[in-house]
Order: sequence, then C-alpha cells, then structure tokens
Amino acid sequence: MNRSLHTLAASALAVAGLTAAAVHQPAAKPAAPAQGFNIFSVDQDVALGAQVAHQTDSMYQAKGQLMARGSNARAYQLLDGVVNRVLDNGNLKYRTKFPWDVKLIKDDATQNAFATPGGHIYVFTGLVKFLDNESQLAGVLGHEIAHADRRHSTQLLQRQYGVGILASMILGKNQGLVAQIAGGLAGLGTLKFSRTFEQEADKYSTVYLNGTRYYACDGAAGFFIKAEKQGSANPPEFLSTHPNPGSRIQAIQNNARSLGCTGRSVSNSNFEELKRLL
Repeated sequence: MNRSLHTLAASALAVAGLTAAAVHQPAAKPAAPAQGFNIFSVDQDVALGAQVAHQTDSMYQAKGQLMARGSNARAYQLLDGVVNRVLDNGNLKYRTKFPWDVKLIKDDATQNAFATPGGHIYVFTGLVKFLDNESQLAGVLGHEIAHADRRHSTQLLQRQYGVGILASMILGKNQGLVAQIAGGLAGLGTLKFSRTFEQEADKYSTVYLNGTRYYACDGAAGFFIKAEKQGSANPPEFLSTHPNPGSRIQAIQNNARSLGCTGRSVSNSNFEELKRLL
C-alpha cells in the first residue's frame, strides 16, 4: 500500500479532465491489445486483492468448501502443474508482482472459476468435472489469469463504485463492500465484465496457451462449445460473471489459428486423476 487516500484523491483530480471510458488502441497482433485506463497502482491491485481473497477464503471456509492444501496435496499438485504452465508462458506483465495462488472450492454443482485483483485464483470442483480435457482447463485458467494480469477487475470496480470508495477499501475500510465484491466475482452478485474485457481475456488465453508450447491454445473454446450444447436451461455459473458476447467460440478459434497452435494434443491422464481426486 504505497499511496494514502489523500494522494489517491489528488491523482483522481489530476486525471479528471481525461475521459472516464477505457482507452484502447488498435492491436496489430493477438498478443498486444492495449490495457485500459486505471487510476490505481499495481501495488493497490495487490492490496485490494489480498483483502478480497481473505474475505473469499473466509466465506468458503465458513461453508466448509475451501479445500485445504495439506489434506488435498495431490489434487493441488496436479492443478498447480496446469496453472504454472499457463503462468510461465512468457507474456504476463505481472508474473513476479502478483502472488498467483490458486485454491479449490468444493462445489460440484458450480461450474465456475474466478480471479481477484492481484492474481488470487479460485476454481470450483464443478468446473473441473464439467470439462473434458486439460487444454480446456488451461484455457479457462488462462482467461481468468488474463482478467487479473490485464487488471480488468479494478477497472470495472472503479467505474462501478468510484475511486473514493475503492481507495477506502484499500485503506482497510468498508469491509462490507469487500464481501460484496468477493461474492460478485464468485457469481453471487451482479459484477460482470464488459464485452471488451471478455474479448481481451479470451484473446490472451490463446496467447498464454500458445506460449506454453504444450496446450492447444483454443482450449477455452472447448468450454463454450460444451456450455452451448448444454443449452440455456442450466448454463454454467461461469457465464453469469462472464457473459457471452456472441461469436466467442469463433473468435477464440480464429486467434488460435492465427497463432498456429490448434493441433496440440496432451495426455489426459493427469486431468482424469485430478477429476477422480475431487
């Protein structure tokens, strides 16, 4: 936490003459869409993320759903393997700045994953069991990692709540709103990413998976294909916080083709073992 609320307010006044909308510049390649306007520092992303993660942990511990690493060591070993391959793809801005921890939530009825500001990742067991292979899991994780690394959450929150309220949370105040944000990210509220953020996260998912030299980089498309086949009667919770802007599958596949990484095939044995352990 490097700035006081006074400093943050001064920063807000200094940029008051700029447009409040996100600023985007054309991207020549899938690897380089511009990051949107964000008044908060990276350190403040980390500070806010730590508070949201603490609240999220408490919420799921109270329900008996937060899976401990000590008693689920092998499941975490397998999941960490996927997460670290995606994280080490060479294209993250904040690979060493954010903590990038991952936690499992025991809820087989919920097909969801989300990331807080600052890179705390949560994966519901229902999502893992919903998916068919490891490249699909890597694709969804890549999407969530992109939301954190591109700092989409604080951009969304500063628009929804305003700079002053978010600054008060960073200073340890307004814990009720921290709980509300944690629930919103988990799909329990109305916090939803914009079409632009969803498209950017999808695009970066393909870039990240391409950088692994391991996964088929259209893995996230597999999730959406399966969700589409399931129909609108009972859509995965992931779609409640990640609304489908249309043509999403085609866009992911087009990005993957442009990167030349659609034909990779990995063994599914570790993924099947992870599913059995959950």
